Amino acid sequence: MEIKTVGVVGCGIMGAGIAQVSAQSGYKVIVSEINEGLLEKGLVSIEKALNMLVRKEKIYQEERDTIRGRIEGTVGIDDLSECDVVIEAATENLELKKEVFATLDSICPKDTILATNTSSMCIIEIAAASSRLDKVVGVHFFNPAPVMRLLEIVRTIATSDETLKTIVTFGESLGKRIVVAKDTPGFIVNRLLTPFTLNAIRMLESGIATRDDIDNAVRLGLGHPMGPLELADLIGLDTIYHSANARYEELKEAQYAPPPLLKRMVKANWVGRKAGKGFYDY
Repeated sequence: MEIKTVGVVGCGIMGAGIAQVSAQSGYKVIVSEINEGLLEKGLVSIEKALNMLVRKEKIYQEERDTIRGRIEGTVGIDDLSECDVVIEAATENLELKKEVFATLDSICPKDTILATNTSSMCIIEIAAASSRLDKVVGVHFFNPAPVMRLLEIVRTIATSDETLKTIVTFGESLGKRIVVAKDTPGFIVNRLLTPFTLNAIRMLESGIATRDDIDNAVRLGLGHPMGPLELADLIGLDTIYHSANARYEELKEAQYAPPPLLKRMVKANWVGRKAGKGFYDY
């Protein structure tokens, strides 16, 4: 199957980034949002990102115009009906994602591949809202999608070989390095990152080292661009807390149990950069 037109559900940070990188790679893109305000905000963010590339002389103005011309915005999800692949990038809410998949299943041709950009949810549970289990796959882009080279593709127990091959080829055409994971909690990256982050919080909580010493040790000793506590603030402590709880509930492994300090910071709404306070003040 050849992919020519890409649909994206959601034009937030991730959806806009996926739309941009797809258009930069030559695909026609149709991106949908629930209202005009959110759609306009997302399209403006894409235009700003493309303008930045022009200023940095990474693309010419003519290329910028061509890329932008490949992107069509809509507030009607029915407009995604002729897409070859539709990537859902809605809020991390299981019931919402299932609702989106049920709608897409009813409007898209049977050979359209449906993909979800979830970073942690059970893909087969989302897929079950459709009648095409073999055509559903996870495509976990990393933020910012146009910049981060990794694309984590998640294959469920029902994903067909043909669907996987098509999505891998599509991902490579976006300039991404592909890793393939089974449909298990956290897939690869977050399965590793969650206990790493939680252990950093436990070290701080138990007084083994200070916040700055933990982050500096990881940056300078392991070569990470950010320390784990700084990264946690960027991701959002509430996101980490809820995803860790979900993994713990399914796997019953102590390494995924959120530390008491994390719970209390979330309850205080000290959830990181978006709140102005987390392990650091912003």
